[in-house]
Amino acid sequence: MKSIFFALAVLTSFITLGQNKKTQHVEVSRIIKAPASAVWKVVGEEFGDIHKSHPFVVDSKYTKDDVSEGCEGAERVCSLTLDGKKYVKEKQVNYDPENMNFKVQIIHIQGLPLVPEYSYGVYQVDKVDAETSKLVFTFDYRTKPAFMGSLAKGKFKKQLSDYMLAVDHYVTTGEEVNGENFKDIKQKYDTK
Repeated sequence: MKSIFFALAVLTSFITLGQNKKTQHVEVSRIIKAPASAVWKVVGEEFGDIHKSHPFVVDSKYTKDDVSEGCEGAERVCSLTLDGKKYVKEKQVNYDPENMNFKVQIIHIQGLPLVPEYSYGVYQVDKVDAETSKLVFTFDYRTKPAFMGSLAKGKFKKQLSDYMLAVDHYVTTGEEVNGENFKDIKQKYDTK
């Protein structure tokens, strides 16, 4: 009987340890001179077209033919390199168009040291006034090996800030942003 209790205690300890994996947290935001509905259209409704507003995503598409816009359960694949060797597969969950927010869960990753089960982002679009909005993106992640998480935090924050600027530019001008034109676009904005 003692051995059964001991085995259960050990098993419970391992389950608890597995559920409490340490993750890193990054949050970025940007005030955009556009209505919240315009920003939501780009990040929420056009979920599969992130390559149009993200300087580090070479291509993106929905994984299912019957999905053509953002919705609960929509999945996209984001290619990070031209050869397609680095990519991220993500799923849109907790999709709430009324409050303009959703979670993007990483479900598979190739070529980057992220652990999908512990890595996700949350988009939130807030109305500031009729012609201004605030885009907030939080990213919680775990790397493998775990110590790389704190080392990568600064780089993730910079890349996500660049993404916010790219969304701003795409929403306000309609010009698609990519790795080739982003440097010139970035120079047009105050990035202090």
